[in-house]
Amino acid sequence: MSENKPKPAWHGIPREDIPWYPTVDPDSCIGCQLCYVTCGRAVFEMHDGVADPVDAMNCAVGCTTCGNICPTGSITFPSLDAVWKLERERQIFRTVKKEAVQRAERESAKQARDEAQKAMATVSTRARVEVAGEFGDKQFLVKLEKLVEGRPFDIVRLKLEVSSVKAAREKAPSYMEFEVTSEQQEDIDPFLREVVALVHEVDLVLVSQQKL
Repeated sequence: MSENKPKPAWHGIPREDIPWYPTVDPDSCIGCQLCYVTCGRAVFEMHDGVADPVDAMNCAVGCTTCGNICPTGSITFPSLDAVWKLERERQIFRTVKKEAVQRAERESAKQARDEAQKAMATVSTRARVEVAGEFGDKQFLVKLEKLVEGRPFDIVRLKLEVSSVKAAREKAPSYMEFEVTSEQQEDIDPFLREVVALVHEVDLVLVSQQKL
């Protein structure tokens, strides 16, 4: 399986062709482990109290952080002249420009996704409404049905509570609870305002409205 694994490259140049890697002088290394814990590419391991660049070719080209922080100067790198020469010979800047365009496109797409997710997070698609009053001859349910007709909204989980049949006939106040929902994950705020307006229009009492 490892034979089929693509070899690492740096802007189109096989990494093994780039002479950039850390070298450790074991005689001056004091085993402080700064390089071991600082390197983000796991280049180093500690063997017998000495830093060992076991994966030297995984070092980021041009990075000298481990050498900069080594308190005894035990870590050195080749001259950058070889890297600069390779950049010119391989004309890597054509590849770099393509990579820059691709990166910009990825970042733009990510930003668009983040903005869309943020917008969705602020969109309310469900709300619970509680209404009280006398429902007998106001045709409230009929008007609700007309309100949702042909639109991507619906009234669900509707409950009507009356104290008794006789009380309802005598037009005693009753309680109704229902949820307003979007069938297409659209913002329900405009439609919810219409529902509330209908409640007031038929002289019912809006007990509460709560977005879910």
